[in-house]
Amino acid sequence: ADCLEKTPEMTEIYLVEGDSAGGSAKLGREVRYQAILPMWGKCLNIEKARLDRVIGNDKLTPVVSALGTGIGEDFDISKLRYDKVVIMSDADVDGAHIQTLMLTFFFRYMRDLITEGHVYIACPPLYKVSKGKKFAYAFSDEERDAIITEYEGNCDIQRYKGLGEMDPEQLWETTMDPKTRIMKRVYLEDAMVADETFSILMGDKVEPRREFIEKNAKYVQNLDV
Repeated sequence: ADCLEKTPEMTEIYLVEGDSAGGSAKLGREVRYQAILPMWGKCLNIEKARLDRVIGNDKLTPVVSALGTGIGEDFDISKLRYDKVVIMSDADVDGAHIQTLMLTFFFRYMRDLITEGHVYIACPPLYKVSKGKKFAYAFSDEERDAIITEYEGNCDIQRYKGLGEMDPEQLWETTMDPKTRIMKRVYLEDAMVADETFSILMGDKVEPRREFIEKNAKYVQNLDV
C-alpha cells in the first residue's frame, strides 16, 4: 500500500509483521506519506542461503522491489524511494527474530541503508493502563508501574501480545504518529551485532549456539509457548 507523496525525502515505509497488523497499519496510517508493506511469516534464513535464493525469495522480493535500490552489487542508494525504512514487529521473541533477520539482510546486501541512517525499528507499547476515563500507554514494566502509581492503583492493565491486538487508531497514536511515536534508529554497530547473533543461532556450528543459549536463557522474557 503505497503513499501519495512521491518525493523520497518526505516519505516512510513500514515493514509490518503479519497480515492483521498490516491491515490496521493501512487503515491507521497517514496515507499522504506513509507506505505499508505487510510481511507474512518468517523471512528466508539468510545465513544458509546464496544470493540468488535471497533475490528470488517471495518474502524478501517485495522489500527489494518496494525500496527500489536494487541489491548487492547493483545496490544504488540514490534510487531509494523512502527516507525512513521502519521495521514494525511484535514486542516478543518472534518479533525480535524478524528484526534480526531484516537487519542481517540489510547489513549484508543493502548496507548503505544503515550507514546513511534510513533504517529504524518501531517501538510499540507493551501495556495500556486505564482508570476511569484516563489511560496511558507504557513501553516498559517500569513505565507501567509508574503510571499505576500516578493513577493511585486499581487500574485496568491490558498487555499487548502483538500489533494485531491494536485497532488502527491505537496503532497510529502509539506507534506511527510522528508526534507521539518512539522509534530507534539503527546504526551499523546494531546491525553487526544482529549479524553475529544470526550467524551463531542459524549457522551450522552447534557449540556456539549452545553457549549462546546457556548464557542468555536467564534474560528471556515474554516467551509465548
